[in-house]
Amino acid sequence: MTTDQSMQLGMIGLGRMGSNLVRRLMRGGHRCVVYDVNASAVASLVAENATGANDLQDFVAKLERPRNVWLMLPAAITGRTLDQLVDLLEPGDAVIDGGNTYYRDDIVRARHLATHQVHYMDCGTSGGIWGLERGYCLMIGGQTEVVQRLEPIFRTIAPGAGAAEPTPGRPPGGTAQEGYLHCGSAGAGHFVKMVHNGIEYGMMAAIAEGLSIIKHANAGKEEQVTDAETTPLTDPEAYQYDINVAEVAEVWRRGSVISSWLMDLTATALAKSPELSEFTGHVSDSGEGRWTVLAAVEEGVPSPVITASLFQRFESRGLGEFTARLLSALRSEFGGHAEKAPPPAVTPPR
Repeated sequence: MTTDQSMQLGMIGLGRMGSNLVRRLMRGGHRCVVYDVNASAVASLVAENATGANDLQDFVAKLERPRNVWLMLPAAITGRTLDQLVDLLEPGDAVIDGGNTYYRDDIVRARHLATHQVHYMDCGTSGGIWGLERGYCLMIGGQTEVVQRLEPIFRTIAPGAGAAEPTPGRPPGGTAQEGYLHCGSAGAGHFVKMVHNGIEYGMMAAIAEGLSIIKHANAGKEEQVTDAETTPLTDPEAYQYDINVAEVAEVWRRGSVISSWLMDLTATALAKSPELSEFTGHVSDSGEGRWTVLAAVEEGVPSPVITASLFQRFESRGLGEFTARLLSALRSEFGGHAEKAPPPAVTPPR
């Protein structure tokens, strides 16, 4: 969205999202100063009319007062970078952490920066690699007056009201319909984004599990093993379907209750590679799912779906291997059950 209130923003961290945030801001009429330890990332954006910086001191020197600094960094290095940055800033400057920081760290950092009279905001940012064109959903925490000061920045980054149909019955007004929301004091933005990502874990797991059930709907055609260690398939005739999983994902995109952007992405992935043979199934978790489950435990809120989806990711990385070995050992000890050899690995056709 092109702005009539041009502002200057400094961006530290020029990965996929950081770079595209800068591009979206510049397209919207804002001016950006950029810095990253990767000089080629800086050079790429300088070629698109951003102002490049060689180091943090140079970066701060090129910003107008009061300075507006956005950090788009991995959570593991955000604190270290912020510690170096704060000594270069002045009273009235503002820092926005747009990464996936743990909200409890935001509370501590906001308190620390306040002793320097520097404002701190946390901004959960969702949109991934598609955000440059679609816009980014922003969940913001911090002081009201500072959030309002930076509203032209948030409004440009966000998708805008035209990104979705108006919600029937919703009273007019507010910024949520524009795609950004001031959620509360320091940490509130990242708290909302944390839960957002936890929900994402559960939704992704449900889609993957459901399509896997459909993929194995031909189980009755396979040769049935008959021994004491294998639960028999009760009615093989009920599982004789060879269903095209990619086409199911495609049809679910169109008019179904579960149509969504995640289903769009599922259909795209399966269209590219129906067997997904280039993936090992090693699924990472970057922290937000864990933090969501911890919050649920401390609040006493049942969240079995999100919790199970997190544990599924642990399992995908082999973290349950010792558990499985011990289960086999216990079956052997109490019942003399022999462990069956795993089936030979099958490489899917490419």
